Amino acid sequence: MNSMTLIELRNLKRHYKMTSETVKALDGIDLTIEEGERVILLGPSGSGKTTLLNCISALDVPTDGKYIFGGSEVPRDKSEQMTTFRRENIGYVFQFFNLLQDLTVLENILLIQELAGGKDQERALNLLKLVGLESEINRFPAEISGGQQQRVAIARSIAKKPRLLLGDELTGNLDTETSTKVMKTLVSACESEKITAIFVTHDESLIQFATRVIRIDSGKIISDEKVS
Repeated sequence: MNSMTLIELRNLKRHYKMTSETVKALDGIDLTIEEGERVILLGPSGSGKTTLLNCISALDVPTDGKYIFGGSEVPRDKSEQMTTFRRENIGYVFQFFNLLQDLTVLENILLIQELAGGKDQERALNLLKLVGLESEINRFPAEISGGQQQRVAIARSIAKKPRLLLGDELTGNLDTETSTKVMKTLVSACESEKITAIFVTHDESLIQFATRVIRIDSGKIISDEKVS
């Protein structure tokens, strides 16, 4: 079965006006991402990788260029439509987990489902099983480890069945061994749920979990390689 193009960026630019100069955070990005790819964006601090992620998630609005998602152009400068686009298509995994501390592991996932339009306890339980946390469902975030919290965050982010999962330094607060466990969990979750994923990191060791590595510097793509 041939994969379909999920994301197409054409000459995407994001410029910021500073007092005396224009900062070119993104300076003409051309990029196509197929469904099912796991892409890692690598680059030094200030290279533009987080800006690119924010434009892909429609949290930020490009200054110029085209952004096509699933064959349709993504709305810009229309905050309500951009919010709807994010809600229907995008899942996030954050560096700081962002779990609600007064809800149990299971309740954190049920809440996201409810916000997305419908609770499904059986699916929530299956997702927690998928990330290896079926025995922790009634614990609160403070009662489990950082690595376990990040796995809850992964289950939560895919609970609403996003087409695209985004992560920004999602293992930044974890040690190497825990990072590896979390990334293995993420890969299996993306494969079983048929989710495309893009992750921003500066950690070269995470390349092993990607199908493709894109390096960015000074707002431009400097290399784009498949991972065998």
